Amino acid sequence: MAIGILGGGLAGLTIAAHLEHDCEVLEKESRGGGHCQTVQECGFTYDAGGPHIIFSRNQQMVDYMVSLLGDNVHRARRNNKIFYKGRYVKYPFENGLFDLEPQDRFECLYHYIKNDYPPPQTNFKEWIYHHFGKGLAEKYLIPYNEKIWNVPAEELGLEWVEGRVPKPPIEDVIKAAVGVETEGYTHQLYFNYPAQGGIESLPRAMAGRVHKIVSDFTVESIWREGNGWCVSNGLSARRYDALVCTIPIQELAAALEGTPPEILAAVNALRYNSLVTVSVGLDAARVPDYTAIYVPDPEVRFHRLSFPAAFTPHNAPRGQSIIQAEITTNPGDGSHEMSDEALLADVVGDLQAMDLARQSEVCYGRVLRTKYGYVVQNDDCRRYLKQAKAYFEQIGIPLCGRVAEFEYINMDVCIERAQNVAGRLNRAVPVPLAPLEISV
Repeated sequence: MAIGILGGGLAGLTIAAHLEHDCEVLEKESRGGGHCQTVQECGFTYDAGGPHIIFSRNQQMVDYMVSLLGDNVHRARRNNKIFYKGRYVKYPFENGLFDLEPQDRFECLYHYIKNDYPPPQTNFKEWIYHHFGKGLAEKYLIPYNEKIWNVPAEELGLEWVEGRVPKPPIEDVIKAAVGVETEGYTHQLYFNYPAQGGIESLPRAMAGRVHKIVSDFTVESIWREGNGWCVSNGLSARRYDALVCTIPIQELAAALEGTPPEILAAVNALRYNSLVTVSVGLDAARVPDYTAIYVPDPEVRFHRLSFPAAFTPHNAPRGQSIIQAEITTNPGDGSHEMSDEALLADVVGDLQAMDLARQSEVCYGRVLRTKYGYVVQNDDCRRYLKQAKAYFEQIGIPLCGRVAEFEYINMDVCIERAQNVAGRLNRAVPVPLAPLEISV
């Protein structure tokens, strides 16, 4: 059986690496990796689509990812902060209450204990109030989430929340408020990261197990032919017994001939945020030893900063440092339309205001834009997604990966689901169809 895999990101490469059938990965760029691509310039190394660290509640998956890297692994401890009213508060916020002003500390603790908000019925805002109370909700959780998702919290659904925003035990919140050290999100307290080469080292290691990757192949059209499928980039077509999609579901629906109008409408109704990453290299090594800083302040354009050299010291030259800012954007929001030069200047200005950098120290800057940055799980998402997935499943094209499944999943879940897709395909025994390249 010949299988075509659309997309050479982590999901597509994982499927191909675990298939027992002949397969090809069709990748539109000159190299794979997708959201896990890494930039290496001027001695700096950083992840193009924002930081990706290796952690999971599933230790077996952590062990698997680490095994792919061999000796190229660095283990680090999280030291994240939240920038709130000029203070660097320990992350997660509920574990850093002692870092707040006394009145803020009191309001967070009081409303966490005395919380009469009813169980959530329909949206994420209700969920936050019910689980965390008014203080934590209004000081951090709502403004930060509305900033990263670029949508009001009441428009976000509930399905994606479980496991991503855990509720802390009350004793931990009380301890944090009186100054007793506690840790939240312990499954990501320690993490692994490639010692050299950035997170792209992970998909590169997976690609080493794949027999055939066709690069610079943009999927423009897909159609049925007999018992198989044909995929064209406008110059040539390739024929397969089966297809798997790991490219954005929007691109699949647009390329697939005969997609019903109602399915196209459902797919096009799915919301996503684009992501802008602004990486700033400094000719100084005075940045704090933080791994990341979360910024709920709506007056600051970026929602998160990360410090790649805290993941591994090989990510910056000796005596220098690098900071990466992340900004979610949509057309019409102002940030989306800004030039790269204006965004870089804006970020450097805010870094100066936070006493993290000086203009005179800046020796490197680059702005990168990722179209499909974050899937937005708003009220209508599940209904539209269920309709679209049912159609693609019915015609025999499985979806896998964050942008294909349109779900907010991390690398560990992406790999696990890709392994499951490969397993299902390995058990399938269709009528074989010889792969064929056809000029068009």
